[in-house]
Amino acid sequence: MSPDPGRAATQQTTPVDKKGRSVNKGAIILCGGESTRMGHDKASLPFGPETMLQRVVRLLSSVIDSSRIVVVAAAGQHLPNLPPEVRLARDQHSRRGPLEGFAAGLRLLQSQVDAVFLSSCDSPRLVPDVVELLFHRLGEVDIAVPFDGTYEHPLTAVYRATVLKRVETQLAGNRFSLRSLFDQVSTVRVPTEELRTVDPHLTTLANLNSPEEYRKALLEMGFESDHPSFLE
Repeated sequence: MSPDPGRAATQQTTPVDKKGRSVNKGAIILCGGESTRMGHDKASLPFGPETMLQRVVRLLSSVIDSSRIVVVAAAGQHLPNLPPEVRLARDQHSRRGPLEGFAAGLRLLQSQVDAVFLSSCDSPRLVPDVVELLFHRLGEVDIAVPFDGTYEHPLTAVYRATVLKRVETQLAGNRFSLRSLFDQVSTVRVPTEELRTVDPHLTTLANLNSPEEYRKALLEMGFESDHPSFLE
């Protein structure tokens, strides 16, 4: 059984930029995807004593004020119970990928925060210290994104709220790639080896997209007795 990083008491801290100014931080959690490979709505899948979405919200709440966390769901999507201070947004259009949900979340938060951590609900082994590390690495740039030497990880990254204009321009032009933002604004690519200092197994980057990945994560966390029936 692997240790549960979400049960550790992580004290909220305020990142500062290179000039020593505090950064007001928020978070956006996307859960409106179609879950085609999983075959079930991932936000409501059990992960131990809570659902995957509830767990991601709890983990992020240890380093970000809950009132500055936005969950973005599809129109009509049912969600598990969440803390009342967590805000909810809905995708305005379907089948436009994560960029659509990112824009919906940023519109709610842009006047309250300087930067946001973007995540998906299928990252239940997220390590909060990785979030803090990425906020600190933001410095004076617009995006801090993990980079494994080949690929960036846009759904585990920190973005300044000011990128909303770029995002909306892309959506208006029917261009839905999050990664294309990295070449439009100043971006620091944080080597994944640096993340290992706080997340040795890089579980933060491990999205659960299929029943096989979900089953493996449950076993690794010691939740094997909680298998949903569709995994049998």
